[in-house]
Amino acid sequence: MTDTSTQNKPTIGWIGLGKMGLPIVENLLRAGFDVTVYDMDKRRSEELAQRGAHASPDIASLAALTQFIFSIIPDDAALQKVALGPQGVVANARDGAVYVDMSTVSPAVSETVRDSARERGVDFIAAPVSGSTMLAGKAQLTVFASGPKAAFQRMLPVFEAISARQYYVGDDQQARYLKLAINHLVGSTAVLLAEALTLGKKGGLDWVEMLTVIGDSVAASPLIKYKLDPLKQRDFSPAFSSKQMLKDMSLVVDAGRDAGVPMAAASLVREQFEHYANGDGAELDFFSIVRAVEAAAGIEN
Repeated sequence: MTDTSTQNKPTIGWIGLGKMGLPIVENLLRAGFDVTVYDMDKRRSEELAQRGAHASPDIASLAALTQFIFSIIPDDAALQKVALGPQGVVANARDGAVYVDMSTVSPAVSETVRDSARERGVDFIAAPVSGSTMLAGKAQLTVFASGPKAAFQRMLPVFEAISARQYYVGDDQQARYLKLAINHLVGSTAVLLAEALTLGKKGGLDWVEMLTVIGDSVAASPLIKYKLDPLKQRDFSPAFSSKQMLKDMSLVVDAGRDAGVPMAAASLVREQFEHYANGDGAELDFFSIVRAVEAAAGIEN
């Protein structure tokens, strides 16, 4: 018997098979989508090809063959390289294609890609995601999307296959600003908690008991509750590294500057991560910033 539900699903091109991209594509394959993948590390593409994906030799071929094109890549420079230029997504996308970028990048570069896509008649959706690699694996991410609303509606079945919540927040770059606003709160929370914990430690509090009480207090956000167990064990394995948080906080400060918004607190948080990520904390989880505050207070880690 023919699976008509699979036949009716759009073809998807996916660029970027890092910590987030890989589990997201696995969920798309489980949902029955026809997915073509590309990554600079060809071994990752080949690994997914063994699980039912198609491996593309380059971005141009992927864009020409698929209806919906996604990218989730590290930064502004990577997005410009992937999206623009004669071998990029926009120049090679087929008529009626939708290009969705799920990276955390600046509104300014996102606008450049949007403008280029418009010139080619390609709909561009900014759709950064929130959530850990563990949530990505469970298809429990949150998607913030902005761009042409009709294109968002076309993408919704794909978003629903990889996330628990999908928010359409506007027709331009609103999703970029929302992602940066949330990451500002996340990065700042790590620094505030680090200072609070170091103060308590200096005052003679037991580390685990202090965290238990904080977790039951009015100050316990879902983020803090999520980080409680690793913090109690001082397990700083990177769900999201300090180096990555430095990149995001830099985006926050720069976006605030461009928008004319004073970002005094964000600037201080970025400064903290800049010092720490340029040392031995670069690849540790960003909540390990507590080590830097402890060291500044004369506490040996």
